[in-house]
Amino acid sequence: MKATIWHNPKCGTSRKTLAILENLSKVDVEVVEYLKDPPSAEKLAQLYKDAGITPNEGLRMRGTDAAERGLPDASADEVLAAMAADPILIERPLVETDRGVRLCRPQDTVLEIL
Repeated sequence: MKATIWHNPKCGTSRKTLAILENLSKVDVEVVEYLKDPPSAEKLAQLYKDAGITPNEGLRMRGTDAAERGLPDASADEVLAAMAADPILIERPLVETDRGVRLCRPQDTVLEIL
């Protein structure tokens, strides 16, 4: 099984999720450091749709200026555009497999799609 993780190595939850993926022999892991290689607004829209959440639910509030920018009340398209332009606004980690997508907070959520 292939799994892609949108990862921030400075985030404890992201590191723990990656460790779960790497410790499973059946999983071929692709790591995307999204702060260096941000996903497009279109890719984010697909990830959130496949995860069954809205872009606003995938918005990182802690440690960002999302609230000051009015993003919690913004449209999905505005949130996606802001995330693509400033990927620190993306809550992490997102994991995609052929069984679905999850925002893995807590990290054990990844087990739902493995």
